[in-house]
Amino acid sequence: MATYKGIQGFTIQNLSADPSNFEEGQVWYNSTSNVWKVGELTTVGAWASGGDLNLARDGITGCGTQTAAIAFGGQTPTTPPTFLTSATELYNGSSWTSTTALPSARKLGTGFGTQTAAISAGAASSPLAIVSSWNGTSWTSVTSLSTGRFELASAGNQTAAIVFGGYDSGPVATGSQDITESWDGSSWTSGPTMVAKQFRLAGAGTQTAAIAFGGKNSSDAITAVTQTYNGSWTSTGSLNTGRQNLGGAGTQTAGLAFGGETTVKTGATEEYDGSTWTSNPTGLATARREPGGAGTQTAGLAYGGVTTTQVASTEEWTGAGAPTTKTITVS
Repeated sequence: MATYKGIQGFTIQNLSADPSNFEEGQVWYNSTSNVWKVGELTTVGAWASGGDLNLARDGITGCGTQTAAIAFGGQTPTTPPTFLTSATELYNGSSWTSTTALPSARKLGTGFGTQTAAISAGAASSPLAIVSSWNGTSWTSVTSLSTGRFELASAGNQTAAIVFGGYDSGPVATGSQDITESWDGSSWTSGPTMVAKQFRLAGAGTQTAAIAFGGKNSSDAITAVTQTYNGSWTSTGSLNTGRQNLGGAGTQTAGLAFGGETTVKTGATEEYDGSTWTSNPTGLATARREPGGAGTQTAGLAYGGVTTTQVASTEEWTGAGAPTTKTITVS
């Protein structure tokens, strides 16, 4: 007679808590809740509600993971005369906590790094080239971008990153940028130009393996263009839904695109496998443009943005292939 161990290759364990790592199809007994459980992998990604920001805003920037994120800057509906904010908040996987503000108010910059070691670069405020560094408790002004701009994107960490694309507020044809700058933790170095100019775009990945997607081009048209960077830029598979002011997360070979604006706000969500974008059947519960983004393709985070007004809502993404547990019921 075949046994479970013979089929699956391991015995059924008696555990006081569900294991953090398991094989798909693994069965165990949870002695605390007195139920049998089985491990599965999700087949379709889904968004779920998280804790709201303390301050509703769009043009917000941030970085980190789904359970340890940082969000900073943006534009609020209630802070005249400029409506810009320097507010900074930290997310622990369930709620946001206000912390030390940026040295100055700004929106539509880019952010990269972690919750305890982050960079804010660029801004739709003066000066456009502003850069600030976060050490987990406070912000410090550091070397400015060589080319001031906003609506740009980035990839990497606090000591090794690139920023790319953006807009410098001139005429679209000349103001939109294909510029790449590399950051080493203290200074910026000009790098290869992009294949095509993009602003209002999203990005993800590392300093040596980045991805840029969506936004507008130098003709001021919304685009689905995707480019990858490995020391130079290459065009690759386009988004299924071209859009501007979208959110992004993940890596060059496991990217996540969400939200943004076509002719209307969208919650569309797509996953990238290194060559092709795949649309997810369900998108953000709240369609929005200019959301902040953090996390990975299997555990992403979207927060803030604007519908008809600025929103504070946060949504947590569980992507296809993420581990889940189910209780086995018997009758």
